[in-house]
Amino acid sequence: MNKTELINSIAEKANINKTAAKAALEAAVATVSEALAAGDKVALIGFGTFSVAEKAARTGINPATKAKIEIPARKVIKFKAGAELNDKVK
Repeated sequence: MNKTELINSIAEKANINKTAAKAALEAAVATVSEALAAGDKVALIGFGTFSVAEKAARTGINPATKAKIEIPARKVIKFKAGAELNDKVK
């Protein structure tokens, strides 16, 4: 499912027009993005939890040259599915 299909589905299920559904989706994505950028956790009961984790610096190997390279520390976004979502997918 792409963004347009998601907007169409939201509009149909919420009984609103596509413009309002697009605005709602974009506002939700922006809000989650801002919270994660601030280091907060976003928990949607029944759906899942978005969080930010820190990965430590490490040494990697370039597969083409076999040379060792340093991979810097970084932050990554994690998602853990909620129980209801897991049950629907099974």
